[in-house]
Amino acid sequence: MGTAAADLEARQLRILGRIADLELAAQQRRLGALSISAAPSEGGEADAGTTEARLSALLAARGVRDFAFRRVPADYYDRPLEERRNLLRADSVAQLCKSIVMVNTQAAADVVDCSNPKNSKYYVIVVQYMARLNAENIKNFLYELNEKQIPKKRFNMRLAPEEESHKLTGFVHNAVTCIGMETNIPVIIDEAITKLDEDFFWLGGGEVDLKLGMRTSQFLSAFSPFVVKCS
Repeated sequence: MGTAAADLEARQLRILGRIADLELAAQQRRLGALSISAAPSEGGEADAGTTEARLSALLAARGVRDFAFRRVPADYYDRPLEERRNLLRADSVAQLCKSIVMVNTQAAADVVDCSNPKNSKYYVIVVQYMARLNAENIKNFLYELNEKQIPKKRFNMRLAPEEESHKLTGFVHNAVTCIGMETNIPVIIDEAITKLDEDFFWLGGGEVDLKLGMRTSQFLSAFSPFVVKCS
């Protein structure tokens, strides 16, 4: 290789290295702007008894480092998805998700709780707001998960009544999150969320006006949910 060609290659490598450094710095700035999860209150440290502090401690203990909480207006759920995206400063509406408690209405009589993740009475489904939940896909997944040893008719997933959801999770309607629930309910996350380019998603934060966002890959590592094509 000639001297001119070598010099050109060296310059190209330096340019590529500089681009990579800029991209990394931009990502770190973006995460820094999101890192409001442990923002101190006016008097100093956040109250250890608050929902935000409790969930923050739980996430940190599980090794989730990139997460954020945001307070939203009371009319948040009356607004279009694009406005909600803007309030959360999310990259796209595809990152806006919800946690739904579902009950297997056809479970065998001895299946009454969540002690067996493979054949639980209840599941929490994390799905995008823009997606349409397909209960049949969940039914087929559970049938296969149990190696077809349980008749398929024994799986019929339906939305759990609101009071039942509240009792199981400890969270009221529009505040449900799959983090820090009263009951250890198995979690199923829609495969589509795990394929988002941003590797970040938002869901309920334990209070109606509190939303929680976190890095998807860290959530998967920390909580090991079932990943299913739910929509």
